[in-house]
Amino acid sequence: MSKRKMSLKELDFNNIGSWPREYRIGFCVIVGLLIFGLLWWVLTRDKGDQLEGLERTESDLRAEFETKQGRAANLEPLKLQLAQMEQQLQQMLRQLPSRTEMPDLIVDISQTALATGIQNELFQPGPETPKEFYAEKPIALRMVGSYHQFGAFVSGVASLPRVVIMTMHDIQLRPRGGDKDPRAGIRPDSPLELAGTVKTYRYLDEEEAAAQEAAAAAAAAGGSR
Repeated sequence: MSKRKMSLKELDFNNIGSWPREYRIGFCVIVGLLIFGLLWWVLTRDKGDQLEGLERTESDLRAEFETKQGRAANLEPLKLQLAQMEQQLQQMLRQLPSRTEMPDLIVDISQTALATGIQNELFQPGPETPKEFYAEKPIALRMVGSYHQFGAFVSGVASLPRVVIMTMHDIQLRPRGGDKDPRAGIRPDSPLELAGTVKTYRYLDEEEAAAQEAAAAAAAAGGSR
């Protein structure tokens, strides 16, 4: 007589030893998988989170490294460009009048105005104000002339041997006498009065520039105390 095969409903969990061999093997495999899964959950879950955090950190550090590497690669060209710009600046400054040329230049400006027919009622240079790498010199003036004469004066100053930079401050251009009705218009040959202050500039020589840097450093040191 053949042995009847036991069904799953007939299995007695209190007496696993009485189970058929294939059921015992299957049960052991299931229990092993459960234990393995529990161990993985307990032991490797935190490690996985740490691994993900390390991967993100690695990605951030790699991106930061690539950015800094790109900056470092461009550092030398930027230094070269800066040196070229400083050289160009020095060349431009050398085109301005020097300390010894400044008095003659002021005379040239005044003579240029007279040569165009402008009347210099006031042409008074003031004291210089040194800046970082140049000095500015104000000139208080009051001139009388026509539109054409003032245009010729500006053209004459521009054609002087040295580069002359003049900036205007509080300049007023009005009909001579100041009481002409502006609605009547001004003829090209009408006398005009130009009054105010202009500033011209010269470059500082090496000695002056060094003294200016020392004064700025002393002022900065005094302010930081």
